[in-house]
Amino acid sequence: MPSVPPIRTVEHRNLLPNVRSVIAVASCKGGVGKSTVSANLAVALAGTGAAVGLLDADIYGPSIHIMMGVNTPPPMANGKIVPTDRHGIRFMSIGLIANEQTPVVWRGPLVGQMIQKFMVEVAWGELDFLVIDMPPGTGDASLTLVQSASVSGAIIVTTPQDVALEDVRRGVEMFRKLNVPVLGVVENMSYFSCPCCGERTEVFGRGGGEDISGRFNIPLLGRLPINPAIREGGDAGRPIVVSVPDSEEAETFRRMAKGIRDQVMAKK
Repeated sequence: MPSVPPIRTVEHRNLLPNVRSVIAVASCKGGVGKSTVSANLAVALAGTGAAVGLLDADIYGPSIHIMMGVNTPPPMANGKIVPTDRHGIRFMSIGLIANEQTPVVWRGPLVGQMIQKFMVEVAWGELDFLVIDMPPGTGDASLTLVQSASVSGAIIVTTPQDVALEDVRRGVEMFRKLNVPVLGVVENMSYFSCPCCGERTEVFGRGGGEDISGRFNIPLLGRLPINPAIREGGDAGRPIVVSVPDSEEAETFRRMAKGIRDQVMAKK
């Protein structure tokens, strides 16, 4: 069997000199709610008084523009794209400029080039945080990000099931090999509470977030249930931090935002 090549050394540049902290939200597996976490976390960080941007780096499957409730192309000013303001944050997604009926069929290097374009050709301005919703996997997009920006840390999103956890382990190891601090893990779809009787059902198993937290000695930032309000808010362009700010889930996102902010500030 041929050996697996090591992660190649990346030459670091910083294409985002006006951004104090870049936070990558990753999963290495699709369908675990990474975009939901990215959108709500960005809005929660803005709620702390920080200037926050949100970049949808999932070129093949962009969804942040839907979760932000915007489908109109952004304007241009002084030769740069002006990020869209929504819910107190500035965001950019290829979903705002690509034909929604036409899939993006690109090889990996082109994805990396587009991520770099979104860094240098978008007028982000001065930001305290830029949250980047990463695509699944451990390939060109992640390498491009680390090569092109000073990444303050990564947040790993998982579900409790074993098949998701195996991919998460690879993701944690990848960021560590790239010398990117892993700020913690978020366990999404942890359980479902029946709205009638309150009985809790752990649909995808249990303990996955704790397993990753203990195995890699990283914080478990929070556990999020299966709640139709989270999905409904995302579909309507109003993340649950905005749509149901008094909910337990919104409070969980605010606690996560505070924990992440405190970690990042402590490293400065």
